[in-house]
Amino acid sequence: MQPASKLLSLTLLVLMGTELTQVLPANPEESWQVYSSAQDSEGRCVCTVVAPQQTMCSRDARTKQLRQLLEKVQNMTQSIQNLDQRTQKDLQYVQRMEVQLRGLESKFKQVEESHKQNIAKQYKAIKAKMEELRPMIPVLEEYKADAKLVMQFKEEVKNLTSVLSELQEEIGAFDYEELHNRVSNLEERLRACMQKLACGKLTGISDAITIKTSGSRYGSWMTDPLAPDGDTRVWYMDGYHNNRFVREYKSMVDFMYSDNFTSHRLPHPWSGTGQVVYNGSIYFNKFQSNTIIKFDFKTATISRSGQLDYAGYNNRYHYSWGGHSDIDLMVDEGGLWAVYATNQNAGNIVISKINPLTLQVIKSYTTNHPKRSAGEAFMICGTLYVTNGYSGGTKVYYAFHTNSSTYEYIDIPLQNKYSHISMLDYNPRDRALYAWNNGHQVLYNVTLFHVIRSEEL
Repeated sequence: MQPASKLLSLTLLVLMGTELTQVLPANPEESWQVYSSAQDSEGRCVCTVVAPQQTMCSRDARTKQLRQLLEKVQNMTQSIQNLDQRTQKDLQYVQRMEVQLRGLESKFKQVEESHKQNIAKQYKAIKAKMEELRPMIPVLEEYKADAKLVMQFKEEVKNLTSVLSELQEEIGAFDYEELHNRVSNLEERLRACMQKLACGKLTGISDAITIKTSGSRYGSWMTDPLAPDGDTRVWYMDGYHNNRFVREYKSMVDFMYSDNFTSHRLPHPWSGTGQVVYNGSIYFNKFQSNTIIKFDFKTATISRSGQLDYAGYNNRYHYSWGGHSDIDLMVDEGGLWAVYATNQNAGNIVISKINPLTLQVIKSYTTNHPKRSAGEAFMICGTLYVTNGYSGGTKVYYAFHTNSSTYEYIDIPLQNKYSHISMLDYNPRDRALYAWNNGHQVLYNVTLFHVIRSEEL
């Protein structure tokens, strides 16, 4: 686990979002602080916040305790004021955008009424643009409502600061424990708000970034999302069966420009390309079985193994590209997942949340999407995203949300640069997709969008 005093980096995502950026201060103070606040080239807000380490109140004199509470509230006030300033600027931008959308809608209606007098090509172009932008109108309305939440935070902190100031003058006039609970509650709500901004819905994928060209047509490569600071090792596995050797590169630079690596021999060959390295161990599907194995790199031993009941294996329910890809292990912000199919679910995808320590299934979700029809899949923020194929023109077109057990069809292009994707996994620390594309190891940056709702606070 990362210490609570480490930097909590969040991105306030407006309209179509922006990529998460981390800036690590040399000596972060033990208080809420806005470390940087800026706009990107399109006017979207990027806000980096330092989260304090939660500590228990000391048993010092009451005046010292009150002073500490006041300082904490003042720090939160500063954070909220900065967040409010950015939100208000973004709200102005959203309102201008809304006016433009309304105007475009009005123009479209005028064109529609007199379309016989207009050139057919111009009419179709305007109609297509209007249909593309029309879904943004309710989103803009939602964002305006969410901006009011920041104002509520400001008012609460203002009132609490006033009470604390009066209490400093008349010690004993209020119940200290009650006051402490109010401060703690507000702090937790603000923390939850910021954490939720760090997650979101996938809205875009960048062009492929080629890192290296090596290995066969099939394989997998990854980094550990729970690796400690300074650990930038890269893990590399060539092929999809009858292989036990995992390469460890010291860094991404070593992986890109050298052949210096350490080789680890697994006790069993793996199956498919759905392996993940998570918190110092590799999780993989044992060849020709529905067994998941957790292998600890530090001790070079199997620390745990377990079976996925009813999961198809040995090329029974593979992805459309084949390759014994029946069981796909993946990691997102919520932890470890397994994606597979069963006879009981008619060969459709089953998503299971896995306890990384015991390998027991915590909860499973059944979908209506055939496993064999999926090109590849990955998890982001509790949502499974599925591609329509593995070769030629590729896109992410299906999403299943585990938080609501609902699905939707989407249309997010995915550049298939080398025409054969046999592995696609999300790394929540890098906010990037790792892919094996026809003997090329590539990365994709992702764009996430999130609207805060009052029930989430």
